[in-house]
Amino acid sequence: MNKIIIVESPSKSKTISGYLGGKYTVLSSKGHICDLATTGKGGLGIDIDNGFIPDYRIIDGKESLVKSLQKACKGNQVYLATDPDREGEAIAYHLARELNLDLNDLNRIEFHEITKQAVNDALLHPHTINMKMVDSQESRRMIDRILGFKLSKLLQRKIGSKSAGRVQSATLLLIVNLEKEIQAFIPEAYYEMEAIFKAFKLKISEINGVKIDSKNRIKDRKILEDLKSRLLSFTVSDISKKQIKKQSYPTYTTSTMQQDASIRLGFSPTKTMSIAQALYEGKNIGSETVGLITYMRTDSTRLSDIFVKSVEDYILNTYGTRYLGSVKTKNQKGMQDAHEGIRPTSISRTPDSLKPYLSNDEYKLYNLIYKRTLASLMSAAVFNQTKVEFTNTDSLWTTQGSELTFDGYLKVYGKEEEESDFIPNFALGDSYNADKINILDKETQPKSRYTEASLIKDMEDLGIGRPSTYAQTIATLKEREYIKLEKRMIHPTEQGILTIDKLNEYFDSIINVKYTANMESDLDKIASGDLAKEDELTSFYQSFMPIYDKALKNMESKYPIPTDEICPECGSPLVIRLGKYGEFTSCSNYPNCNYIKKEVNEEDNDTGIVCPVCHKAHIVKRISKSGKNKGSIFYACDNYPKCKTIFNDMPTSEVCDNCGSLMLKDKDGNLYCSNHCMEEPKEVFICPECGKGHLVARTAARGKNKGNTFYGCTNFPKCKVIIEDTPTHEVCPKCGSMMLKDKDGILYCYRKCSEAKAPIVVDQTKEVLCPECGKGHLVARTAGKGKNKGNTFFGCSRYPRCKRIVSLEEYNNLLNK
Repeated sequence: MNKIIIVESPSKSKTISGYLGGKYTVLSSKGHICDLATTGKGGLGIDIDNGFIPDYRIIDGKESLVKSLQKACKGNQVYLATDPDREGEAIAYHLARELNLDLNDLNRIEFHEITKQAVNDALLHPHTINMKMVDSQESRRMIDRILGFKLSKLLQRKIGSKSAGRVQSATLLLIVNLEKEIQAFIPEAYYEMEAIFKAFKLKISEINGVKIDSKNRIKDRKILEDLKSRLLSFTVSDISKKQIKKQSYPTYTTSTMQQDASIRLGFSPTKTMSIAQALYEGKNIGSETVGLITYMRTDSTRLSDIFVKSVEDYILNTYGTRYLGSVKTKNQKGMQDAHEGIRPTSISRTPDSLKPYLSNDEYKLYNLIYKRTLASLMSAAVFNQTKVEFTNTDSLWTTQGSELTFDGYLKVYGKEEEESDFIPNFALGDSYNADKINILDKETQPKSRYTEASLIKDMEDLGIGRPSTYAQTIATLKEREYIKLEKRMIHPTEQGILTIDKLNEYFDSIINVKYTANMESDLDKIASGDLAKEDELTSFYQSFMPIYDKALKNMESKYPIPTDEICPECGSPLVIRLGKYGEFTSCSNYPNCNYIKKEVNEEDNDTGIVCPVCHKAHIVKRISKSGKNKGSIFYACDNYPKCKTIFNDMPTSEVCDNCGSLMLKDKDGNLYCSNHCMEEPKEVFICPECGKGHLVARTAARGKNKGNTFYGCTNFPKCKVIIEDTPTHEVCPKCGSMMLKDKDGILYCYRKCSEAKAPIVVDQTKEVLCPECGKGHLVARTAGKGKNKGNTFFGCSRYPRCKRIVSLEEYNNLLNK
C-alpha cells in the first residue's frame, strides 16, 4: 500500500516531495475540485425546499484531474493536507467524497508552515475532517450563492450593474458613503499664528487662557491681527521633559501585511497575497525547496513558543541583552486565532541571504515580513521628549522636540520610522525676538478618501469579510468598474454609486456593515458547533426573499433610456437598451421594428474604403477585445460575419499597379500590396498544399517544440499545413513540387516523390491512407534514436491516437495499390 498526500498547490506538492523523499507520493488538487451546480431552481444548485441540500458538481475542466486522483489513490493510504482554514477543510471534504474515503478515518493533516519538521509533525497527528468547519464554509457558500445570484440578476436587469454580493456590496457601501460625506462637506475658514526664529518655530496654543485646538479654532482674523500688533519678545515660561518608550508592533496579520505592503512598497492587496502565497508554498534555495513564511491568511499575532525561543537567542547573539523584548499580541473582536501570525519559518534565513534566490518583489515582501517579526520581539525605542512654553502679552506659545536615546527595535525596523526632532537648549526666563510672525489662512478639510490600505483596515475593524477575502473583494470592485484608483485613492464610479443607491432603497437591512459582521459571527458559531447550519440558512432565506420579491416587482428600471433620435425605418423614437454586451441603441417599436443603430466610435472608425472582397460594406478600424492580441488595432469589413475580410495594417485608397489589389500601409508608413504580389520572390512561398495562402515563419509557443521555428499557411485555419524545414524556390525535377531544405542543407521534395530524406511534417502526405485506422495518412519520418537511427519510416498522421508504423518497402507497396 502506497502513502499519498494531496495538497492544493502544485508548487506546494513539489516542496513537500523534497522533504519526504520517496516515502510518500504528493499530488495536487489545484484548488477546489467541486462547486455548486448552476442547475435546479433558479440555477442555484441548492435544494432549498428539502433542507438546503447542496448539489455539488466537479468543476468544468477538472474531470480528468479527479479521475487521475481516483486512480492514484485507489487502495492506498491517503492524507488530505489542504490549507488549514474553512476553504481548505471544504476542499478536503470534497476530495474525500470523490475519492470514496471514509469521513471517520484519520486522514486529515494540517501544517501552518511548509517546513520539513512541520510536515513530519503533521503526519504524526492525523485527525478526521472537521465537519463543523465544512458546515460553516458550506453555509457561507450557499448564502453567497443565493444572495449573489439573485441580487446580481436583479441589478443587471434593472440598472446594468454587473454583480452584487454580501461582502462586496457592504465594502462598496463604505466607499460610497464616504464619498457622499466628502461631497456634502462644507469647508469652514479658520486662522492660526506662528512665530519664526532662526533655530526654531513657535505655534500659538492659548489666548487669554483659552486653549486653541481643533475644537476651539480662531475664526475671526481680527483677533490675531490685534494680538500681532501687541506682541513683544517671547519669554520661556516652562520647560518639561519626559522619557517616552515606543514599543514595536506585533507580527503581521493578513490585514496589516496588506496595509504595510501598500504603504511601503506600493503593492496592491492582490499582488501582496500572490507573492506571499509563493513564499509560503516554497522557493528553491540552493539545493533544497523550502517554505519561507507561515500561512498568510490569519487574523492572529500569536507566535509559537519554539520560534520565539529561536528569535530570542538570535537577538541575544546578534544585538545583546538590552535589545531583547517580549512577545507583542493584539486581540480584537471576532478574531478566530486559528493560525500564527505571518512570520519567517526560520529567523536564520535573513533577507540578504535569500536575495539571490528571490525576485525583486519577493525579496521586498520577505524583507518586510522578516524585519517586522524580528522587531516584534525586540525592546522599545527610547526618546527624551521636551516641551517648551513661551509667554507673550496675553498669549501662550509652544514648541516641542524629541531625541532618540536608544534605538531598540528601530535597529532593524528602520530609524525613518521615528526620526528625532531636535530643538535648541532653552533656560527659564530667556527672551527671544521673532524674525517673522505669520497669520495662517486655514480651512477645515473633509475626511480623506480610502486607500487600499485604509479600506482593508476598516474592513478588518468592522468585521467585513475575513483575511482571505480582503484582496479579492477589492479586486472584484475594480473588475466590476464600481471603483477606480486615482493617485492611490479609491473613488466610486457613477455605476458604483447607482448600485448602492438601489441596494439601499430595498436591501438596507441586509447590505450593511452590521449585518455582514453579524453573519461572519454566525459562521464562526457554526464552525464551533454553537449554531446549526440549517437554522442559519433558513433564517437568512426567510428574511431575504420577501425583500427580494418586493424589489423585483417595484424597483424602477434604468432601461430603456429615451433619446432624441428617430428610427430611420419606422419613425418611432430610438431608445438605449441593455444587452449581453452592454448598451445599444434600437427602435422603441421592437419587436415590430428590429432596427439597431450601428455605433461609430473610436473602436470602430469607418475608413470609407469599400471592402475588396464583398464590395458591399466599408473597411472599419477595430480594436481587439480578447485573445493574445487584446488591445491591438486591426481593420475588418463592416459586413461581418457575412464577410470575414481582415487586415492587420491600415488599408489605403491606392491600388496595386501590378494586380489591382488594395494597398496597405505598415506601422513604418511603407506601402505594400495586400496580395503580396510586389514582394521579392525569395520572401514569398506559395503554399504547396492549398495554392492560395503563402508560407510564413512562426515560432512554436508551447509543447515539446516550444521555441522552434516552423512554417504555416496564411490561409489557416482552412489550410493547416505545417512544415518544420525551410521552404525554397527550387522545384522537384520529378513531380514539380516545392523543394525543402533540412537543417543539414539537404534538399528534398515536399511530396516525397524521391528517396531523399523526408521531413517531419503534419498532414501533408495524402497519397496513402493508414492501413490501421483508415483515417490518417502515412507521413515519412526519420528515426532519431535506437538501432534504426537515421532510417526512413512511415507513421500515421493521427499519432498518438494511431501508432501504426510501416517500412519504406511496405509504404511503396501501398502506394502502388
